[in-house]
Amino acid sequence: MEDIRELELRAILAASNDNIVITDGDGVVLRASPSCLSIYGEAANKLIGVNVEELEQKNIFSPSVTKKVLQEKKEVQLMQYTSTGRIVMATALPVFNDEGEIVRVISFSHDLTEIQHLKEDYEELRMKMAYYQSEIKELREKEEYFGETVMKSKEIRQIWQLIQRVAKSDATVVFLGESGVGKNVFARAVHEGSRRQDEVFIEVNCSAIPESLFESEMFGYERGAFTGANREGKAGLIETANGGTLFLDEVGELPLALQVKLLKVIQEKRVTRIGGTEPKTIDFRIIASTNRDLEQMVKEGKFRRDLFYRLNVIPINIPSLRERKEDVLSLCNFYLKKFNEKYESNKIFHVTTINELLAYEWPGNVRELENLIERLVVTTENRMIYPQALPFYLGVNPHPLEHEGTLEEMEETGASLRKAIEEVEIRWLRRAARQYKTTYEMADYLGISQSSVVRKLNKYQINS
Repeated sequence: MEDIRELELRAILAASNDNIVITDGDGVVLRASPSCLSIYGEAANKLIGVNVEELEQKNIFSPSVTKKVLQEKKEVQLMQYTSTGRIVMATALPVFNDEGEIVRVISFSHDLTEIQHLKEDYEELRMKMAYYQSEIKELREKEEYFGETVMKSKEIRQIWQLIQRVAKSDATVVFLGESGVGKNVFARAVHEGSRRQDEVFIEVNCSAIPESLFESEMFGYERGAFTGANREGKAGLIETANGGTLFLDEVGELPLALQVKLLKVIQEKRVTRIGGTEPKTIDFRIIASTNRDLEQMVKEGKFRRDLFYRLNVIPINIPSLRERKEDVLSLCNFYLKKFNEKYESNKIFHVTTINELLAYEWPGNVRELENLIERLVVTTENRMIYPQALPFYLGVNPHPLEHEGTLEEMEETGASLRKAIEEVEIRWLRRAARQYKTTYEMADYLGISQSSVVRKLNKYQINS
């Protein structure tokens, strides 16, 4: 008749929620729970009589917690990643005899796969929430970009109407134009007008990511894929864009070797992490932008023809700011209002400053304009912003025939200090009188009181 203790032990092994493995002092398996098959991929009867070191080499116990106990002679707890794709928390305890020798090692393995998946789902949700918050913040800052006051020019109105039409489809859009024209703003507008508007908008600056890191950042990597990698692995930007929009900014800067891999992902909508073997199907929309001439790059062999045709489904050219001067004043007023609110200021443009802003060519486009207005609001001392504060202001004398001698010339003619001071005052007063319409504006420009300006104009008989 079978020993009652043997029956009890079998019942414990079968009923336990944890997988239990018992070995002798040499690491040879004596007993194992039936759950070994579902967790480790091997039936319990195939493990009995086999040393844990051999099982570790076969990646059944990886790593072997029993082996660690035999080496360290103390309780050990570690994470195992099994051949069946399970994530297991393993704890092992040594059993000593009276001589202090290990005669048994009992290990308990608890399957944490579902918990780990929940954790990963939570992390993915948290990542998406962070993107949502950042998108909401940027949209709040830029929502007036598409208001009536900014879209004055015919070109931009036509582009906006086209964007509203193409946004409803999943067609690939590529924005062309000089740096700083606002291609990323229009790309977000396409996303916001699409059925994916409630999903993530992932922006990738192809020129900002080093070539050595681009593949791991875009495609992600599995645990232990390379030295220095996150031990849990990492989802790439393409994978993160699942369900939403992937915006490839400055796509013309992509090296040829990476263009091949990107083309494959766009064609198949499947991505395989570095170090992984199982591709994942990803649902995303592609939007791209570049300031390069992609057609010319194709002819020169610097950009793949097949990738060009994949991206060039709906090309939209954004004109430079000098080609749509109607928008300059509206943009200046928009950014002036924005930065006045940001810095709790109340700066205003003088009419001559506006004329200079309208005449300027804006090689840096909207980005240059935005940066300049912020600088003017922060750095100008007076409430009125005069053209002298503009970095491109030349201060051309509107009366070129009028000669103004230098201090050295006055010294050579024997002029006294008093005469020289009067001459300098006259020059500044005449310059102010030519540029400004009121004595209050002249006073602000010259840095003196309005009464002083009136007195000096009368003194030197200057007609203002």
